[in-house]
Amino acid sequence: MRERTRLESQLGAFSDLENEFNDNLELLELAEAEGDAAISKEAEAALETVRKRAAKLEIESLLSGEADANDCFLEVHAGAGGTESQDWAEMLARMYVRWAEAHGYKVQWIEESPGEEAGLKSATMRISGLNAYGWLKTESGVHRLVRISPYDSASRRHTSFASVGVYPVIDDTIEVEILDKDLRVDTYRASGAGGQHVNKTDSAVRLTHLPTGIVVQCQNDRSQHRNRAAAMNMLRARLYELELQKREDEAQSAHDAKSEIGWGHQIRSYVLHPYQMVKDLRTGVETGNTQGVLDGDLDDFMAGALAHRIGGGGPGEPGEDAADADGAENA
Repeated sequence: MRERTRLESQLGAFSDLENEFNDNLELLELAEAEGDAAISKEAEAALETVRKRAAKLEIESLLSGEADANDCFLEVHAGAGGTESQDWAEMLARMYVRWAEAHGYKVQWIEESPGEEAGLKSATMRISGLNAYGWLKTESGVHRLVRISPYDSASRRHTSFASVGVYPVIDDTIEVEILDKDLRVDTYRASGAGGQHVNKTDSAVRLTHLPTGIVVQCQNDRSQHRNRAAAMNMLRARLYELELQKREDEAQSAHDAKSEIGWGHQIRSYVLHPYQMVKDLRTGVETGNTQGVLDGDLDDFMAGALAHRIGGGGPGEPGEDAADADGAENA
């Protein structure tokens, strides 16, 4: 039924677009024949809107992968660098929440580990809605921020790193075998907000899959059993995504979470000083509207990455902005 609903939605969108195009084309021809400039201008504006909608549908047609229509888990982890990187991780988490809300997706926080002074050490959220995984899957990788640090009394420029991982939520029709002997289960006391019960009982659960080294954790519920069930779902999603990457012959993406969160591994740079620019190092897509991007305006980057991925292009080479001397300042 989900597949039928998805197909009906796609066909309906195309049919509506075709009808709107033909109606406005006829209106434009009629206006030109009668010399009515006002109606002609109105029809041209409507056709431009149709063009933009057609471009979006063209990008959505790329979302044809096995799990693209599914919900997804999105993880953010701060890199080395203490408060700087933890603040950057929180900025990234906020960016994806803003993007999801702007597109009508539901966001559920699964795990949140606050930083020592500010920001987040790590966070996991579930983003629910049609094609959530398809849109967000190309966001996996290391994200780099260059800015004047608000935590540096000398107002020096700092470079911070944080990693993002995206994994599809899978339903019960997909079997992922996890053996008890391959699993280490740890329980601990939840951190951060959550009330007296959450903070005084070992309700949080961390699962480690020994063969792959994958670690997942959940602390959003008062019940240890429900947290364990949620963590198992996340682990199944991670293992399934690992298999998807193997099938797609993109093993590098499967190791993003294991790679060093630092120089040479980043997929996108966010520069706030000495100039304003966000640049995707795989596709070359860039913009000077840094605040818009940090507020969730990511569609151009996602569309470019999807087209690049479907086209089979190799990973982009970092430009000069990825090889400047900020590391020395940060050190």
